[in-house]
Amino acid sequence: MEIAINLLGGLGLFLYGMNLMGDGLQKSAGSKLKRIIELLTSNVLMGVIVGALVTAIIQSSSATTVMVVGFVNAGIMSLPQAIGVIMGANIGTTITAQIVSLNLVGLAPLALGIGIILYLFSNKPKVKNIAEILIGFGILFTGMDAMKAAVQPLTEFEGFTTALATLGQNPLLGILLGFGITAIVQSSSASMGMLLAVSSTGAISLGAALPILYGENIGTCVTSLISSIGASKNARRAATMHMIFNLIGTTIFMLVLTKPIMYVVTNMNPDDVSRQIANSHTLFNIINVIILIPFSKLIVKLTMKLVPETADEKEEGRTVKYIDDRMMETPSIALSNTIKEILRMGSKARFALTTSMEALIEKSQSKVNKSFEAEQTVNQLQKAILNYLLKLSKTSLNNDSREGVDALFNTVNDIERIGDHAENIAELAQIAIDGELNLSEEGKDELKEIYNKVLDTYTCSLEAMETSNVDLALKVIKMEEQVDLMEKVCRDNHMRRLNKNLCTIDNGVIFLDLLSNLERISDHSVNIAQQVIKSSNINIA
Repeated sequence: MEIAINLLGGLGLFLYGMNLMGDGLQKSAGSKLKRIIELLTSNVLMGVIVGALVTAIIQSSSATTVMVVGFVNAGIMSLPQAIGVIMGANIGTTITAQIVSLNLVGLAPLALGIGIILYLFSNKPKVKNIAEILIGFGILFTGMDAMKAAVQPLTEFEGFTTALATLGQNPLLGILLGFGITAIVQSSSASMGMLLAVSSTGAISLGAALPILYGENIGTCVTSLISSIGASKNARRAATMHMIFNLIGTTIFMLVLTKPIMYVVTNMNPDDVSRQIANSHTLFNIINVIILIPFSKLIVKLTMKLVPETADEKEEGRTVKYIDDRMMETPSIALSNTIKEILRMGSKARFALTTSMEALIEKSQSKVNKSFEAEQTVNQLQKAILNYLLKLSKTSLNNDSREGVDALFNTVNDIERIGDHAENIAELAQIAIDGELNLSEEGKDELKEIYNKVLDTYTCSLEAMETSNVDLALKVIKMEEQVDLMEKVCRDNHMRRLNKNLCTIDNGVIFLDLLSNLERISDHSVNIAQQVIKSSNINIA
């Protein structure tokens, strides 16, 4: 019982240290991580490189594959892209095993001491990120040392050594054991850490360890499979591809490559089983990718057979496109995609505005209905994005990104209010249609002129947000001042027409309400632009 408790405690420290170190690396990477993801193309090889780099940064292949499931579910990553990233993630995760297999326990107290001092006595976010990496490193190796100490007494227990010898003779049992442990702890790095802890005592041979290692690579697929439950079919396909890739690789190695890999790693480190296992892990994943990358399209086709496309499968029906809870594993990327979703929301609000004005000018009932539908979508997006931002604000963002998230709350609400004003205009169009009211030609021309200026102002504010262009944001403020002047002129001209009986009271009410709504839209456009100017001083990562 004492052994189990000590092993569990060591595993807890190992996992916490790994996560803390990963968080620190991710915060330090910040915008670099976003740029890495942006490198994704239809080129599978590029996907492999991206997957390996991202996984090396966030220290978890499970987190990367879950994120890939989220990207595919959001419709912003295709299956051919996903297979490359998944292959790369398997390579990237071997970095953890390589670090752990090195005898760096003596550096753990030093890393902890320096890390804690930096964290307590520095107020600079970058220094605190480095401190987190050092503290995580120290805790990880402290946990590893605790696991080694916990399993040491087992080497004197005959039943334990007999069981390990059985695994060496029956590879299938080893695969099942590795699969089971990884599926339970939801981390191949953690199960690899336990395997290395046992190997360091000399209790397990390389021949017995390799099947367990293969099983761990299959077990890590469980996380992405669980993540895909309730997601789109494409997301389930991404998770299935991960499983197929590792199953094929394990089969190839079990049948053909186990002896060659044992020969290579034994010659590299003749007297260190831990290093042999870590190198086997790395070679397994690199060779697996090299062998299977030419067949990536066939893996995609096989996945499509296993998870076939149905006639009613429509990604377009989803309210949100770019955001997915699975991306919370990498907050910097989740933030980048949230901005994309907000811009998409802004585009929906613009559509609601344009169709409402066209409905009024053309007396079109169908465009009134389209405007109402678009405004409903804007409301749904507002709710979804605000909930997502709230969750995102609770993740391990750096200070600049956290301020950026706070600013986005305001932007989302401004866009929603623009949608509301578009709905108001659509309601005025409905009144005009029902009452057969006609604005004067002069009034129509004035409305068209101010509407075009307002639309340009709003469009520029969205473009400024998308490109983080401060000059364009400043231009929006100037444009809004012109809208205010135009509104005043329009009101004066309207009063003149009323005095000359060129306009009816009913028409006048609609005209003035239209002016008010258009002017308010330009005000909200300025609010969006001001957030861009404010964020330029924040420098969102």
